[in-house]
Amino acid sequence: MSGGYGIIGTPNKVFASLADTLSVQGVWVPLRTEGKITGVFRTEVFMLGIIGAMAEEVELLKEEMEQPRIISVAGMDFYKGMVGGREAVVVRSGVGKVNGAMCVQILADRFGVDGIVNTGIAGSLKAEIDIGDLVLATDAVQHDVDATQFSYPLGQIPQMKVFSFEADGRLRAAAAECCRQVNPDIHVHEGRILTGDQFVSSKEKKAWLVQNFGGVCTEMEGAAIAQAAYLNGIPFLIVRAISDKADDSAQMDYEEFERLAIIHSTNLTRALIKAV
Repeated sequence: MSGGYGIIGTPNKVFASLADTLSVQGVWVPLRTEGKITGVFRTEVFMLGIIGAMAEEVELLKEEMEQPRIISVAGMDFYKGMVGGREAVVVRSGVGKVNGAMCVQILADRFGVDGIVNTGIAGSLKAEIDIGDLVLATDAVQHDVDATQFSYPLGQIPQMKVFSFEADGRLRAAAAECCRQVNPDIHVHEGRILTGDQFVSSKEKKAWLVQNFGGVCTEMEGAAIAQAAYLNGIPFLIVRAISDKADDSAQMDYEEFERLAIIHSTNLTRALIKAV
């Protein structure tokens, strides 16, 4: 891992004094808390891990990357290099919750990323959210988890302290501002993203999701990526381009949608890497 490092195992009061006097930009990474702060003070800039869903999107970012290194792990190619003068790791994950969660763990263990942004596509659960719009997650829930027989709410993962996984407010605010600058032609919405290992296409299922979870869109990886990031203490943001509407009232050729979604997602991730 690049960057400068400070003291390991420094008592809290000593580190607090050191932090007050340090003039570098850095992040304190705790490794264990047993009466002491045990970790490293990293002085490198904030490094994002970008998990893309569309091959063309990853390809565009890869082409713009300076001095890329390719590391293949668990069937996924991770590209680490400089994008717009900032260090980043770009990868395309597989489909589904397990693939998404594995991708996060590798980004945490092998690359030590400071934040994770996951882009992809989703189906709208709100009539006012149109095809081609972007959704920035406020939080994420796994709608296919059902442990209600053990008195857990629908969607609650047993033994987890939280019902939903909240996206990082700083990343979400930065993404909203970036979209205003680089994607002025589309609408950006914020709300809860719902995830399950199933493709949701029926109006009945969409109505059930809204009734039980209050989500704004549904897809297949986001909440698992959010859970893995939460467990690793990594700030995250899930971004989804809308591919179909809840009321099926609008139609767009999928190839045209995908072309625009790639442009909008790449514009956003490129700007976000530079902004954070």
